[in-house]
Order: sequence, then structure tokens, then C-alpha cells
Amino acid sequence: MNANATIEAPAAPAPDAVLRTPPAAPADAAAYFRASLAFHTDVSDVAAALTAGGAPGGPADPGFVLVDTRSTAAWEQGHIPGARHLPTALVPEQAERLLDPAVPVVTYCWGPGCNGATRAALALAERGYRVKEMLGGFEYWVREGFGYETWEGGDRRAPDPLTAPAGAADCGC
Repeated sequence: MNANATIEAPAAPAPDAVLRTPPAAPADAAAYFRASLAFHTDVSDVAAALTAGGAPGGPADPGFVLVDTRSTAAWEQGHIPGARHLPTALVPEQAERLLDPAVPVVTYCWGPGCNGATRAALALAERGYRVKEMLGGFEYWVREGFGYETWEGGDRRAPDPLTAPAGAADCGC
């Protein structure tokens, strides 16, 4: 090292990206999260409701209708038992024929990387339906180990330990 060289002090750490924007006030956060729950549900909650309530329209109706918003090819590849098939693009022309506006609707599509269920939920809400989106979509339904139907019949995969609690009925949250 050159005797005349200076040693520079390390740069100050960058501001914490997590707290650069401070958290909302508790009342504002509560209002936001309460509203979020009015718009979203998750795979485990839908599965529990369908198990406890039976199939939509059945003797022990869960109180909502589950709608798969994907294409026919995707539907045939696999869908949630008891779901109705209504591709997003067909909502404007077919929703009134397929869905009762008095019954809440839960939409789903492929998974977190797809916004088809969001677009379908918007189209349904604009037509007067009460609607929620199922977070995780069909991908997380399968990854959590719930049964599904294909054009060939029923199937089920082992739960993915990264998405489903190992050895527990639910995640406890």
C-alpha cells in the first residue's frame, strides 16, 4: 500500500428500504387491511368453505359460487371441483345467464402471475355482482394439495411444503 494513500471511511449505509416510507398509522392500516379482506380470499379458505358447505347450489351451499375465469383448454387441463367455467372475455355476454346476482362470486385464474381473475372480478362488479378474487389461483390450489378435476377425471398432488403446512390442517394464521 502506498504510504501517501488515504483510507476512506466506508460509505454510510443506504436508508432502509423497508422504512424509507414509514408504516401507515394504525387506523389507516386497519382500514386498508379490512378493505383488502373484502376483495380477496385465499385457497385454504375457499377449500374449507367448499368442504364445510358442499358444492355451490347443493344442499349445504357455501354461500358463494366459484368461477374459473380461464380458457376452455386451461379448464380441461384442471379446475376446482364445483367451480363454474366463465372465461374473462365472456363475462359481458354470459354472466347474466350463468350467475345469480344475489349470490357472491369468487373468481380464480392460473395463479399469482395472472390477472385474469382480477379482470373478471372487475367485469362482474361492473355488472352488479358482489365479488372476491381467490389469491393464488389454480396453481396454489394444486400446490396446497387440494383435489382437482381434468377432462380425464379427478386428481390430486402431494402438498408443496413451501406453500402448505407440513403435517397440519392449516397454517394457523
